[in-house]
Amino acid sequence: MTLTRYSPLSVDDFAGLMNQMFADTPARGWTPSIDIFESENDVVLKADLPGIKLEDIDIRLENGNLTLKGERKFEKPETGKGYHRLERGYGAFARVFTLPDSLDDARVKADYKNGVLSVTIPKKEVAKPRSIKVEVAE
Repeated sequence: MTLTRYSPLSVDDFAGLMNQMFADTPARGWTPSIDIFESENDVVLKADLPGIKLEDIDIRLENGNLTLKGERKFEKPETGKGYHRLERGYGAFARVFTLPDSLDDARVKADYKNGVLSVTIPKKEVAKPRSIKVEVAE
């Protein structure tokens, strides 16, 4: 019986990842930064999507999954201008978030302002915290 050492990332895979990470090409993919926070009544998702038009963003809620898709298109350089460095990522992205059953997915609201997408999902009434006064007999 031959034993083979498990290697989750081979040298070739690692070299490919490093080349992709440090490549100065506009085809490099990107993933927008997203904050998720919870208030007493809602769960809010905020995604930084600078430079993306509203028509290039797709928000779907299906089977308890919230999917954000979009694309930041590469702006072709103007004639006579030479780029020295390209650090901003371009291309398509997709993020999927599984939502708990305690959220009311029928009342989702979205807002897009100044390159920030806000998705607000209200909690169901049963999921909201409530206080009950308990009287203690002496």
